[in-house]
Amino acid sequence: MRPPFVIQGQSVAAGHRAVIDLALPKLNSHTRLSMPVHVVHGKRDGPVLFVSAEVHGDELNGVEIIRRPLEVKSLRRLTGTLVAVPVVNVYGLIHQSRYLPDRRDLNRYFPGNAHGSVASRLANTFFQDIIVHCNALVDLHTGSFYRTNIPQLRADIGNPLVAEFVKLFGDIPVLNSE
Repeated sequence: MRPPFVIQGQSVAAGHRAVIDLALPKLNSHTRLSMPVHVVHGKRDGPVLFVSAEVHGDELNGVEIIRRPLEVKSLRRLTGTLVAVPVVNVYGLIHQSRYLPDRRDLNRYFPGNAHGSVASRLANTFFQDIIVHCNALVDLHTGSFYRTNIPQLRADIGNPLVAEFVKLFGDIPVLNSE
């Protein structure tokens, strides 16, 4: 039997799905927050794909882009595991801001530090509890207020597995980046 997928001590059995509330650093008001992590753990062994959005609290489009595939019935036949986080920057979403409450850009703090700033601690929790357990990562960004982005991929195409994955996206421009 296939072992469960585990995040912060919470497990999802093979052939099941769950939403795990990943504990986050408290606000300065000591308010507890969590990040909903959707896990679809297929019955059959395979890769772990991670998809996230809203690293910047005002990039809302990715939330819906992730929600839609989570509703697809064919996920019941999934081989491998899908880990999806529609809202990474819960703090930014609450405050309707690109940034964390201390005006830091979460995207600049990975892999983070367990004893650092809120940005660094959040990045560390996210990285250690989720990302290191995944084989592939898709992090969705969109243009935020007063910003425009063209569709693009940023990928380390020097890695043969990443280069193969990038081909699945068709003719979208690729920026080679580690």
